[in-house]
Amino acid sequence: MTNTKHNNTVRAAVAGAMTPAVAQLRVTRDLHEAEAALDEALIRQANLLSSMVSARREAGLPPFLGQDALMRLLKSQQAMVDAGGELARVHGRLSAIAAETMGGNDECPKTATLVDPADASGGVMAPLAHAA
Repeated sequence: MTNTKHNNTVRAAVAGAMTPAVAQLRVTRDLHEAEAALDEALIRQANLLSSMVSARREAGLPPFLGQDALMRLLKSQQAMVDAGGELARVHGRLSAIAAETMGGNDECPKTATLVDPADASGGVMAPLAHAA
């Protein structure tokens, strides 16, 4: 056994001998959980926004009371949307790495599109390039 081969074997034993396939599955799982968590955060913030406006209206409070809090919440939502975009870029790069090293295991679309749900023909509003 060559010294390099021996060192790699020792490193693998010390690191718990995780195979590349197991590492890929763990990263894929954690990535999907992170994506789901961002979606959940957006949903919860949207619910909060709705609750804040409804509570103000139903309590008969002035229409602009708490406007600063609403604006901060909207900034927080925008940050979540921006984070989702960055996470999509991470997903794209990890997919490329998986394809380069192991043939990949997580099917991702090459592009995404925004479709107007009111458009019965399913017309595309704007293409979004797949982030590398």
